[in-house]
Amino acid sequence: MTVSKRIFNKPVVLISRCIGFDAVRYNGDMISSHEVEMMKPYVSFIPVCPEVEIGLGIPRDTIRIVRIDGDDHLIQPSTGVDLTDRMNTFCSSYLQNLPLVDGFLLKFRSPTSGISGVNIYATTEKSAAIGKGAGFFGRMVLDTFAGYPIEDEGRIRNTRVRDHFLTRIFMLSDLDNVLKNPSLTGLTRFHAQNKLALMAYSQATVKTLGNVAANRNNLSISEMIALYRRSLIEGTKNPARYTSHINVLHHAMGYFSDELSPDEKTFFLNSVEDYRNGNLPISALKKMLLIWIIKYTNTYLSSQTYFAPYPEPLMELDSSLIERGRDMYTGLE
Repeated sequence: MTVSKRIFNKPVVLISRCIGFDAVRYNGDMISSHEVEMMKPYVSFIPVCPEVEIGLGIPRDTIRIVRIDGDDHLIQPSTGVDLTDRMNTFCSSYLQNLPLVDGFLLKFRSPTSGISGVNIYATTEKSAAIGKGAGFFGRMVLDTFAGYPIEDEGRIRNTRVRDHFLTRIFMLSDLDNVLKNPSLTGLTRFHAQNKLALMAYSQATVKTLGNVAANRNNLSISEMIALYRRSLIEGTKNPARYTSHINVLHHAMGYFSDELSPDEKTFFLNSVEDYRNGNLPISALKKMLLIWIIKYTNTYLSSQTYFAPYPEPLMELDSSLIERGRDMYTGLE
């Protein structure tokens, strides 16, 4: 037996246009992102620049968020122009007419697109920030698409953040494919194939989604899948805890309880404890299970997205973990 290669649908992700797509920043620059370049062959991006969309030029004078009498305004200090209404009108209209998307990847600390850490000022004059928050477009995304995979190009550099983001957008994309041709069979198959991946988030998530798939409320198939999608977004918004992964690993090993020798079981369980203590990556344990899946022809586990949550080329490890990159002895004599 060989583990069948998972066929991935392309997730649809809205992205700030300046991140690897166009030179539309205030100074005419474009942000380079290694992570976004990696994703481009596997993700359908929708680029947008709110500043350009409301008519600001390239290059352009900077804008900032100014808090006046408790309300945030988007102001261009050099001209004194208040862009608040124009920006809010654009954000509302644009997001209301957005097609089905699976996630958002926005510009770090932008006064329009930032999702956190954006400076808020008390005046248009040069001064220290009085607080931090989300940009105008970013905060409307967070409100309108609460719980969705929403990140910025700064946070996505973190391996764990990126893994969580990628896992979710590819899971949602698979469900979108079910939505295109709604059927109970399609939803049941999706739920079954994602059982371990959902278990890694929580047992409660598995139970909630299982109840939706069982259609206890007698909904139409389209309504049922839409409810499943909302519940999936809610149930996976927080990253899976390592303790939940450990439960999944133990559960998966249980499928081979009759085939494995005592020494094999002991070795695997000791390896799980190494993972618990931060001394072994989970990818090593998944590979170990995949060997047994192939050897003992376990068709159920071979179909689980848990072992291939997103395309393998996106599973990039830190070079220090795989002994790649700069030679540690370079320059030493």
